[in-house]
Amino acid sequence: QNPDVFRNPGSDTFIVFGEPRIEDLSQQNTMDAAKRFSDDNPANRYGQAPTASSRPGQLPALEESDDDEEVDATGVEEKDIDLVMSQAGVSKNKAIKALKNNNNDIVNAIMELTM
Repeated sequence: QNPDVFRNPGSDTFIVFGEPRIEDLSQQNTMDAAKRFSDDNPANRYGQAPTASSRPGQLPALEESDDDEEVDATGVEEKDIDLVMSQAGVSKNKAIKALKNNNNDIVNAIMELTM
């Protein structure tokens, strides 16, 4: 079962008699994560209990905006708005407001919305 391992005293050379096995901890973590995702119980996913609106394979719903009025998007690029919306999971109005609050800095806008 266990291999015999001998080290050459003059160098860093090892001699192994038997079947050598390398314990790969990252592989074990990957297998554990795969098992969690393949589990049929949604409560095990992401370490939290499922909400009423969550279903397996469904992305979380975007947060609803408190105001339905249209926000002026002048000076803000559409691709920046889309990126902030997708990364922070917020409405278009909130993404525009966050970008304007942070001088069109995408990273800081996302941080403002997610922290």
